[in-house]
Amino acid sequence: MCSICNLFKGDNLVPTLIVAFASFLVGLLVELVICKATCSCKNGKMGARPAAKAHPRAEKKPAAKGGDDKFEKRHPAPADGSIEIYVGNLSYVLTEDQLRKEFEAYGTVNSARIITNRYNNKSKGFGFVQMPNRPEAEKACEALNDKEIRGRKLKCNEAKNLI
Repeated sequence: MCSICNLFKGDNLVPTLIVAFASFLVGLLVELVICKATCSCKNGKMGARPAAKAHPRAEKKPAAKGGDDKFEKRHPAPADGSIEIYVGNLSYVLTEDQLRKEFEAYGTVNSARIITNRYNNKSKGFGFVQMPNRPEAEKACEALNDKEIRGRKLKCNEAKNLI
């Protein structure tokens, strides 16, 4: 240990610093070569992650106006011709039965569903209601839009189906 300390004393300082710097560069070069040889990076770039695979159920969406070509989950329009209503800003404690009852005051409801997080099964704060009759659906949407239910003002409009 003392012999290393003696290298940094007196006239040996400059050559010692040059040797230390050269040793550092050689170590860095060796590490780079080893990493390059063992790395499975894409295009040989360090830190690059392999490309993610598309979800098997994802459908390819046609290119948008901006030229984006992204994968997006699609929800088809109801096959029976009923109207689907998007209901946003829902209270997180509101149940599907309570949502259905709110819309049943304005007409027949085929279904009411609240979208939940798949991991913890908690509400995401929005849902969809299907009604078979367009005039009833429009009346319900107009009446319930901005109506406060369980402390939150609902946002209702006809759902925009992507297909």
